[in-house]
Amino acid sequence: MLIVSLVALSGLSLGACVSSLAYTSKVEAAYPAEGQRIGVNGHGVHVMTRGPETAPVVLMIHGASANAREFSGTLAPRLEMDLRVLMADRPGHGYSDRFSGAESLAAQAGQMAGVLEQMAPGQKATIVGHSFGGAVALRLALDRPDLVSSLVLLAPVTHDWGDAEGGTAWYNSFAAAPVVGPVFSQLAPIAGPAQMKSGISGVFAPAPTPPDYFENSGVGLFLRPPNFRANARDMTRLKQQLAEQSLRYDELAVPITVFSGSKDTVVSPKLHTARLKKQVPLELVILPDEGHMPHHGEGGAVAGAIRRLAFGHQTR
Repeated sequence: MLIVSLVALSGLSLGACVSSLAYTSKVEAAYPAEGQRIGVNGHGVHVMTRGPETAPVVLMIHGASANAREFSGTLAPRLEMDLRVLMADRPGHGYSDRFSGAESLAAQAGQMAGVLEQMAPGQKATIVGHSFGGAVALRLALDRPDLVSSLVLLAPVTHDWGDAEGGTAWYNSFAAAPVVGPVFSQLAPIAGPAQMKSGISGVFAPAPTPPDYFENSGVGLFLRPPNFRANARDMTRLKQQLAEQSLRYDELAVPITVFSGSKDTVVSPKLHTARLKKQVPLELVILPDEGHMPHHGEGGAVAGAIRRLAFGHQTR
């Protein structure tokens, strides 16, 4: 019986691998790397760029389960006429390399710092971070204040959420596990697409989901097994890292603007934005009819804040 079970399991795993390879080939053909690849600390980082090379610099950092395309159809078109917009894939996401220790916020901020050092030498940048990207943006400002002029945080995750419900989805624990994780992650392309499409509406709610979001964002790249596993490892290690990082927020000395959807059910404003506001001076923009994706429904307001900070017209 044991031998039969092992054979069946091996067959299932092989079938999943074949399906995941086919899925990966298809999704990468649909959403190829559109930016340039640079080496940072010995690892490749994929960066999409828009706007004049001589303009003030804005670096955008995407959240979990996403990639740099998250901003290419929302904020970039509003800013590219007079700002240099850099949109980078975090390690293991999109087309950036994953490496040992990449789940560390410090390591991810280090990769973003390398992007700025190479693509905007001698300049300070406005850093835009969405959700998980907000935690990376904060870490970049803490570790490399010489590179950061201001922060714009969109529905950011900033603090340890304690015993509150939510935080990380159940499947992340399986995908992040050292032994079963690589096998479990092979199932993502099989079960994931239907689940992802149905779950996107909850991320945007109560705002409507843009009808072309799934197609334009390239979010399907997330279901490639290595990307899925990288995301899981990011998420399962985030809580403890934020407990430690949040102790340093009083070191922040740059203008900060935060956009928070009051009905965000993905990252609780009470557990994150409200606590950050108690620690550091910031401009808080509360959006009563938005959820976790304020840069879509309120893209004009977000772009306006980015532009004011990038050109040094921030209010204090």
